[in-house]
Amino acid sequence: MPPELDPKTWYSFPAYARDGKVMIFFQPAAKFEARYATLGFQDNTNLDDGTFWATSYAVTEITPEVEEKLIALVKKAVS
Repeated sequence: MPPELDPKTWYSFPAYARDGKVMIFFQPAAKFEARYATLGFQDNTNLDDGTFWATSYAVTEITPEVEEKLIALVKKAVS
């Protein structure tokens, strides 16, 4: 995570905040017996793209390609 983000727990989930406000959170699949984990972004991030954009992403496996995409999303979100 970028150094300007602080790790914290948010509704029992791992999360990252800036200035005390959660920006990014992770929901493990096992918590809800779900098929996939979820990486979610709050509305204080910079992911806006016109009038329609994703605010969460399903993650089934962390591969080098997925890791690159996640890093890019996080960098954009906190820019």
